[in-house]
Amino acid sequence: MPEHIMTCGNHCFDFQQRPAVMGVLNVTPDSFSDGGRFFSHDAALAQGRKLLEAGADILDIGGESTRPFSDPVSVEEEIKRVVPVITRLAENLSIPISIDTTKAEVAKQAVAAGATIINDISALYGDPEMASVAVETGVPVILMHMKEAPKTMQIAPVYDDVVSEVGEYLGKAVENAVAKGIGREKIIIDPGIGFGKTIGHNLQLIARLQELKFISCPILVGPSRKFFLRQLIKPSDQQDIPANQPIVETATQAAVSASILNGADIVRVHDVKSTRITVTIINAIKQARQDGK
Repeated sequence: MPEHIMTCGNHCFDFQQRPAVMGVLNVTPDSFSDGGRFFSHDAALAQGRKLLEAGADILDIGGESTRPFSDPVSVEEEIKRVVPVITRLAENLSIPISIDTTKAEVAKQAVAAGATIINDISALYGDPEMASVAVETGVPVILMHMKEAPKTMQIAPVYDDVVSEVGEYLGKAVENAVAKGIGREKIIIDPGIGFGKTIGHNLQLIARLQELKFISCPILVGPSRKFFLRQLIKPSDQQDIPANQPIVETATQAAVSASILNGADIVRVHDVKSTRITVTIINAIKQARQDGK
């Protein structure tokens, strides 16, 4: 199967036609982007429906914050947060649901509840049973690069060449997944914008995203509301800008545009409505460039 085609449950994505928009739904009390607004099940269900109506192609649900310096939660707590929400949304939504977790048991129960993608920021290295869950369920997996763990990843990260090192890591992660029985056609890679990277590292990864194409897997990029964007646009006399400010969404759409122009196949965002407009325009520009060759 060509690398730009991916099946997910009853859905088939052709990334050559248009990048997919993944909407973020954090069922956590300490999300950096929404301050825990969707922690209750009713609020999470309402937000999931809103993201679908706004045009999301995939819904990514997570029950553990991965913001810098965050603490992990137990398997039991994470299951309690996400599985009831996935169960209800899977009954009512017509798009694939992704479970954002590093824990095999959470992934297993989430898929049983209706999730059809596993989004593992540890690239299958965090839980030795995660690859088995992916093989047994047959769902696609997202493998992300992260330097250290969320608790420590932003403590002075250093690379000689961030793009080549991230590419090497992801290439090995893909081969590890394939060796454990996961089909290459079911693997998506994510360079991990904001995960163990400085502002410069994140900008390099977006600018040189094409250099990751050698791995021959769809590329997901998640710059939405990240700290490096807020630092780039903040006034000099201010420490930070709250993630939910309109100016931060403007910055996000600029990063989404650059990511798509440089090869992103999926963009993971909080504001789906704005992103669908961005994707439409940038995709038309890309198509015009290809038609003009």
